[in-house]
Amino acid sequence: MKKLYLTTAQLKSEMDRCLYCAEKPCMKACPANCSPADFITTAKEDTDEAYRKAATIILKANPLGQMCGLTCPDQFCMKACSRQHLDVPIKIPAVQATILEKARSLGALEPPIKVAPNNKNVAVVGAGPAGLAAAAVLARKGYSVTVFEGADKVGGAAKLIPDARLPYEIIEKDWEYIKTFGDITWQMNHRIANPVDLLKDGYDGVIVAIGEPHSAKMGIPGEKLAVSFMDYLAAPEKFKTNGNIAVLGGGAVAVDCAVTARDNGAEFVEMFVRRRIPDMKLTMEERKWLLDKMVDITSMTRVKKIEKINDTYTLHTCKTQFNGAKLEDIPETTIKRPGFAHVIMAVGSIADPKTEAEKVLYAGDCSHGGSTIVEAVASGKNAANELHAAITGEIEEAVCPISRNVTYKAKSCTVIEGVEKDESAS
Repeated sequence: MKKLYLTTAQLKSEMDRCLYCAEKPCMKACPANCSPADFITTAKEDTDEAYRKAATIILKANPLGQMCGLTCPDQFCMKACSRQHLDVPIKIPAVQATILEKARSLGALEPPIKVAPNNKNVAVVGAGPAGLAAAAVLARKGYSVTVFEGADKVGGAAKLIPDARLPYEIIEKDWEYIKTFGDITWQMNHRIANPVDLLKDGYDGVIVAIGEPHSAKMGIPGEKLAVSFMDYLAAPEKFKTNGNIAVLGGGAVAVDCAVTARDNGAEFVEMFVRRRIPDMKLTMEERKWLLDKMVDITSMTRVKKIEKINDTYTLHTCKTQFNGAKLEDIPETTIKRPGFAHVIMAVGSIADPKTEAEKVLYAGDCSHGGSTIVEAVASGKNAANELHAAITGEIEEAVCPISRNVTYKAKSCTVIEGVEKDESAS
């Protein structure tokens, strides 16, 4: 099992390597505008008060700081870390998660200072990372916030991340902290068919953050025989087997499925990927995870058909090749791959159509496509600031453009106002 937090010695070692760059490239690279240089400088004092202050710095920018610390990829703060030019980047996400865990275990984490209500009501539809971040920002601006969630637990797609990477208790810890931010009401098991109806019910504005609730399809014969990654990760025990499992897809979610299948007793797990292994957008940790779990990867291969023969599934596959930038099948390379106990489809997800209306804003995956938790947090913060401007006319400073095709400009994100001020974060 993955070790979630750094040891005391590891934490000290990582923090000692920080160069405290005046330009703070790590903060500029963070979608949530969190400043590692500041919280590391503060935590280095190694006292209860130091960890409290460091945790405050983190949570002022990112109310889901511990979730992000455990799940953030190495493409943001670590990629920007100046240490990479000397040796290796600081393990900033792990440092962040460890500081918050230490602060919470020491009882040093205090609720933010209360803010005066502004006598306006807003609704947030969806209690995933984007919705929780939006609720946090709006509550700190004095709004009365009602969060509507269709499931019986908060977390959204984050609930599908295996406990080995993100135990659900961490989601609950961040949630419990956000509940102290102000007037927030939670309506669980409550689905909203049309967000515009909430405006008719008297809400001054609505943020929709319902993610991408539908598994993407491949458009191949027999794909209904496959298990969607959503169904598999939500209840892997239902698909427990000591047989062979095929995973279609090569992203982080496919990795979660493959590793979970191995941990769930599968003797052999094979990932089928249309492109090259170097093209798989995975972190070094995720790649190592696949090696450690002995997951096989069949690259440059497309699954053309799935069929069930007796009690097992057979895949019809063909090899692929690049013709310039275009990926195409190689003729006469189709073969049958029999003997799989389950086929898991992890090729993406799809959002519901948007309902356009004034003062109804969208955030997170349903707005920008599949993303990381920290990107969802940034999107939720941005949507909250935009809704505040739409309701009050008060213009916030520019927000981060969140898109899979847009470079992040995290320095322009606003922080969560009202959380205890710490001058070291300025």
